[in-house]
Amino acid sequence: MKFFAFNKKLYPLIAIAAALFIIIFGLVTARSVNCAYFLCGVLVWLCVFGCLKTCLKMLPALVIIGGAFSLIAWASAGREWSAALSMANRFAAIFLAAAVGMSTEAVRMTRSLSQVHTPRAITLGMLISMSFVPMLKVEIRRVREAMKTRGAGSILNPKILYRAFLVPFVMRLVNISDTLALSVETRGFALGKAPYSIYKKEYPALSDVIFVVGLAVGAALAVVL
Repeated sequence: MKFFAFNKKLYPLIAIAAALFIIIFGLVTARSVNCAYFLCGVLVWLCVFGCLKTCLKMLPALVIIGGAFSLIAWASAGREWSAALSMANRFAAIFLAAAVGMSTEAVRMTRSLSQVHTPRAITLGMLISMSFVPMLKVEIRRVREAMKTRGAGSILNPKILYRAFLVPFVMRLVNISDTLALSVETRGFALGKAPYSIYKKEYPALSDVIFVVGLAVGAALAVVL
């Protein structure tokens, strides 16, 4: 077992706790300039600890959406930059917390929750919810590719959007839900107190401890300085 590995993603339970801490700290201290410094440090810290790809994917959305709402806050508050900074910090905290959660693999999260004897209903719900978004992206891409192959036309046309995109997409989702239900049943997932075993257990590594310490030190410096 590797106790120290930067290329390994964060321990799932630590990742969820870190996401909650980031969003709460960011919302509470949003009016402070030090909060912006803290969130920038969190972005770098996450990139170091295996969340680089997720952060890069989230960064354009953060810049566009957060920047737009910051400008709205700046204009509505009489052109006060403190309002824009506060809005930007809030959005940055939300997006960084989402990046931490999205970097966690559904399988590892399920194993970790099972190890701490989390109720199976919660474990199963987390597994399905974390697997749904990537599955949704794949299905959207497949439907779009099928539309291009058949020469269906532009998706901006309401008729084409309904008949060539929405109908096949909904049918795919129905089939996926049926397959998912059978898959869960055949793999022995039960909502009762049935005994179960964990094939591969998850444990925190030394890198997880360093991540938590760095996050705590950064928050303390943002408050004290």
